[in-house]
Amino acid sequence: MRQQHLSVSIILVNYNGADVLPNCLNSLEKYIDKTECEIILVDNASSDGSPEFVAESFPKINLIRLPKNIGFGAGNNAGAQVAKGEFLFLLNTDTILTSNIIPFLKDLMQKRPEVGAIGPKLLNHDGSFQVSISKQIGIKGEFQTRKMHQSTQENDKLRLIEQEYQDIKEVDIIVGAAYFIRADLFNSLSGFDEKFFMYFEESDLCERVKNKGYKILYTPQVSLIHLKGVSTQKVANAMVVEYRRSQLCFYQKHRPIWENFILRVYLFYKFSLEFVNTGNPYCSKILRLVISLKST
Repeated sequence: MRQQHLSVSIILVNYNGADVLPNCLNSLEKYIDKTECEIILVDNASSDGSPEFVAESFPKINLIRLPKNIGFGAGNNAGAQVAKGEFLFLLNTDTILTSNIIPFLKDLMQKRPEVGAIGPKLLNHDGSFQVSISKQIGIKGEFQTRKMHQSTQENDKLRLIEQEYQDIKEVDIIVGAAYFIRADLFNSLSGFDEKFFMYFEESDLCERVKNKGYKILYTPQVSLIHLKGVSTQKVANAMVVEYRRSQLCFYQKHRPIWENFILRVYLFYKFSLEFVNTGNPYCSKILRLVISLKST
């Protein structure tokens, strides 16, 4: 009966994450209060033995094995369908908890009924600050966010960004690596839009959360480690194509026609030149997306 009153459902989506899963799950085992939280791991048809590892080493985790890789957003949706918590904590498998951050996130959400989603502070493996917020997606917003990420290469500028976000702050977008959201809100929005296989799915969800009248908060009061991009580095070219497909899809869904046009012109010239210079076949795939009427 106790599971009917769970406060938080932690949902992880795994795809061939055997190299990062042990640290992630061990940190959850160490810090999370099992009386108020459940852990759901959705496996996207991994072939590296990671689901077998979870079943054997963490039998209390609710393991959902899918017959094929349906993507990050759809995987989280599958986990949310069986979740019993009042809140969902969508967590990447390449994250590591260093404390129990759940009570703070839950308390902040309960005190702020106007808030729909919260992103905690993310740290690199060495404990340094990791940018985990973005401006609203659009021509201007993407330029600002890119400039902010470029600034992180310089320690002085990185410290300035960290100082700017040293207090709880309303933001446009929090990254999907650690995404705390009201379960009823997530379900009312039908979860992630499954047209986004990977990339921009959290940006789309944030946009819809705000359209629903809720605020999105970033809080540096609690933090966790995010190893950042470990799984996607293995298939870099394919992920470049997927990133651009999702970007085009987002612009079609949320941005005005003139921004769609500018984006397509930019991508056409960028990848035309790259194809001429390198002959890389992934460039031609992106070009076909750019000149098509739809990117889905």
